[in-house]
Amino acid sequence: MTLTTRWESLREVSAMQDRINRMNRFFRESYRPEVPEEALTTTSYAPPVDIYEDEHNITLKLEVPGIDEKDIDVRIENTTLTVHGERKIEKDEKEENFRRVERQYGEFTRSFTLPSSVDLAQVSAHCDKGVLEINLPKNAEAKPKQIKVSIGTDMALEAKVHTKAA
Repeated sequence: MTLTTRWESLREVSAMQDRINRMNRFFRESYRPEVPEEALTTTSYAPPVDIYEDEHNITLKLEVPGIDEKDIDVRIENTTLTVHGERKIEKDEKEENFRRVERQYGEFTRSFTLPSSVDLAQVSAHCDKGVLEINLPKNAEAKPKQIKVSIGTDMALEAKVHTKAA
């Protein structure tokens, strides 16, 4: 048995025209040369962060390329670590030469709740090659301790020694 499907050219052409219109609308909205200052407005920016932990420290690494150290504020209030900064757009370049701006600019704030094991007096931060590293040392009591376990026969000998001395 042979099935015959009817080709509805008007419906397919209409569907293709809708797809093309959506694509055109997308490109028109993302780049509008008639309004160049709109293309250079700042957007919300939050630098990505990696958090590492070992038995002695918790380390945060934030990507902050192009941000001066003087524009970064790191502070601790109670048990909250807050990093605030701003990536400023370079005004030296002529704005009319931009065709597209994909890097994000503007102020950012990242906050982290610190565990009670962090020694707040020993926190340090430094910036190198566009990476802000914040080192959060742990309190001595939070660090793991190794406890020597004595073998059962040794305990029996210790008990005999204590009883003979008495």
